[in-house]
Amino acid sequence: MAVNAFPSMDIQRAASVLRSARALFITSGAGMGVDSGLPDFRGPEGFWKAYPPLRKLGIRFPEMSNPSWFDTDPRFAWGFFGHRYNLYSAATPHRGFGILLEWATEMMADGYFVFTSNVDGQFQKAGFDADRIVECHGTIHCHQCTDPPVLLHRDAAAACIWPVADGTTYDVDMDTLRMRGPLPHGPPGKERPLPARPNILMFDDYSWLADRTSGQKKSFESFRNGIRAKNSSSVVVEIGAGNAVPTVRYTSEALAASSNCSLIRINPLEPEVGLDGDRHISLRMKGLEALERINEALNRHQ
Repeated sequence: MAVNAFPSMDIQRAASVLRSARALFITSGAGMGVDSGLPDFRGPEGFWKAYPPLRKLGIRFPEMSNPSWFDTDPRFAWGFFGHRYNLYSAATPHRGFGILLEWATEMMADGYFVFTSNVDGQFQKAGFDADRIVECHGTIHCHQCTDPPVLLHRDAAAACIWPVADGTTYDVDMDTLRMRGPLPHGPPGKERPLPARPNILMFDDYSWLADRTSGQKKSFESFRNGIRAKNSSSVVVEIGAGNAVPTVRYTSEALAASSNCSLIRINPLEPEVGLDGDRHISLRMKGLEALERINEALNRHQ
């Protein structure tokens, strides 16, 4: 579907679709956090701008976000992920999160669900119900064992995933990107704690424990099936999800394939919707700007 050359017309269309919807699916990628000051790691230059020591070493994001570092150089691994944890924990969700929450809780008679590839926990911090969120790549706010025994005994998986304690910060030398002090171990209370890593799906990752995310996905599917059973009109608002890792885009388009569901895709670089039908809307804009403009259009017609 072509992108409209007159975005104000599509803003009005987006507002109209939201007014008529009874259920809202919010899907998001890394671009959602940019307006909160978080890096999106788009391309090596964007990644190296956030992590200058890795530029010197020529290490790119797919190479750094790899569980092998926890075996070969755990202080280096925790320097990277510890800094990310500090950054995400200190970030304040931008106004767009609040706008989405208002739409979800005040306009949608049949409710909402969030599906995000972001691991930063910003939706929870913004006030969204944690039981209505899928974090398809996991979260930096939980740890797991680096070499979990549950790979052989899946029934014990839940015991090898645990939340990071409130108030945690990591001491990272940003000149070397190495963590100082004791390395994380767990689970808490275990007589002989095991080396830990974030419960995040990394590249070439065969030891990620997906049990927490799988539970979220079951709730998501239950909600989706309920909306289908009621034949409710719904809308997908997708923000900042690119084609490099297209999990979110595929999910958005699968939801919008239903005849009574529209997709509003917000992306400054890749806004095109690969679906037929004029009910779908492409906005070549940053997330916060688009959400604010749609919200203004909604408020003008109350």
